[in-house]
Amino acid sequence: MKRRQLLQAASAIGLLPNFGHAQAAYPNKPIRYIVPVVAGGGSDMVGRTLTERWGALLKQSFIVDNQAGGGGVIACQAAARAAPDGYTLLQGYVATHGTSPATRKVPYDPVKDHTPIGMIGATPNVLVVNASLPVRNIKEFVEYVKANPGRLSYGSAGQGSLTHLTMELFKQQINSFMVHIPYRGVALAFTDLIGGQTQAMFPGLAAAVPHMKSGRVRALAVTGPKRHSQYKDIPTLEESGFTGFDAQQWYGVVGPAGMPAPIVKHLNDTLSTVLKSPDLREKLSIEAIEPITMTPDEFGAFIKAEIVRWTAIAKARNIQLDN
Repeated sequence: MKRRQLLQAASAIGLLPNFGHAQAAYPNKPIRYIVPVVAGGGSDMVGRTLTERWGALLKQSFIVDNQAGGGGVIACQAAARAAPDGYTLLQGYVATHGTSPATRKVPYDPVKDHTPIGMIGATPNVLVVNASLPVRNIKEFVEYVKANPGRLSYGSAGQGSLTHLTMELFKQQINSFMVHIPYRGVALAFTDLIGGQTQAMFPGLAAAVPHMKSGRVRALAVTGPKRHSQYKDIPTLEESGFTGFDAQQWYGVVGPAGMPAPIVKHLNDTLSTVLKSPDLREKLSIEAIEPITMTPDEFGAFIKAEIVRWTAIAKARNIQLDN
C-alpha cells in the first residue's frame, strides 16, 4: 500500500506519467517524428504524408526531424535515448531494423532499444535486367546465368543493402555466380545497368518503374507474397518456384523502449485508421507502397523475423561489414 501511495504521489506532481489517464490526455503537445534520411526522398515523403494525416486524427502536430547518417544509426540512437512518453517516434525501415543489424555491428539493439508501434507499408523489390539481355522471363534468366558462370555482374545500392542481400538470396537458390558491383546508391547502379556495364539488379519497384516504362530495363519478377496491385503482369518469385522471397522494402513506426501500453495502443489504433484512408493509399502509391496494418506485437515479431532472415543470408554468403 505504501508503495502504491508513493507512486500515486509521484504521478500527481508529474514525476511519473499517469498511465490510467494516458489515452485521454495523450497527446497534449507536438510529437517529434524522426526520419533516418535527408529531406526530399521517398522515405521522407512517406513520413511527411503519414504524419500530416496522423496528426489531424490525433488533433496534434508532428514535427518531422530528418536525422540522416550512419545508415540510420544516428536516428535509431536518438530515438532510443528519448523519453518513452510517446512524444518521440522513429520511422524505422528494412535497413534500420533488418539488413544493417544483420551485416554490421550497430550501436543500438533494434529489438531491446525500441518499442514497436506498427507497420506503415511495403513495396517489393523487382528483378530487372538490361533490355539487351536475351531473356524474357525468370526461367530464361536462370538458364542464361548458368550458361555464363562468372560472366554476368549485378549492381546494388551498396554493400549490405537490401538490393545486395536479395540478389545473394537469389544466387544461393539458383546455385550460380554473378559478380557483385556495389554503388553509392541505386541511381548510379541504374546508370551502369542501362549502359550494359552490369546485367541485372534487384531495386525497389518505385525506383525501377521509370526505367521499365522507358524500355531500358526489363522486369522479370517481384519479391513479396503476391503480385503488386499496380503491376499485376509481373509474376512473383514465389509463384516462379523460389521460396523465401517475401523480402520487401518496408516502413514502420517504433518508439523508445519502455513506452506505456495505453499510449502504444492509442498510437497503433490511430495509425491503423490512417492507413485505411483512400487518400493516403493514393499518396503512397507514388512510391509503389501498399499500406499494411499490424498490431504492436505483430510488428515486433516481424522485426525479429527480418533480423533472423537477413542474418542467416549474411552468414551464408559471408557478408560482414566493418561499419
